[in-house]
Amino acid sequence: MSESWKKPKNMTEEKWRRLIVRQCKGVKTYRPEFDAPIAALAAILTERDKIYAAYIADGGRPLVWYTNKGGAENLTKNPLLSQWADFNESALKYWRELGLTPASLQKMTGGALKEGEPSGLAAALQGIDLG
Repeated sequence: MSESWKKPKNMTEEKWRRLIVRQCKGVKTYRPEFDAPIAALAAILTERDKIYAAYIADGGRPLVWYTNKGGAENLTKNPLLSQWADFNESALKYWRELGLTPASLQKMTGGALKEGEPSGLAAALQGIDLG
């Protein structure tokens, strides 16, 4: 696993933002215009981490007992786990838009970049004969 893709401990929103920028630069999809979506993704990941911490602190139980209005008890999916999954789904949409999934990177660059390989546009420009 690449060092830039490892999640450091004790992530804050600012640390998430810096990591996402570093990841975008690593795959050559970063542009300053993407700072707002990057900030939104950092906020989503920060909240996701808080929910996961609450889930673990609550015992990490995927199912919990729920008492409905009628007083009946039912086993149901832990609402913290549901919220965590919702935040992951939201984050995935941003990752795709920023080219941080394999499929979205391929769509944005015309193919996955290898270490030291120029982007599709840069490769095309290098192939132009100006002489």
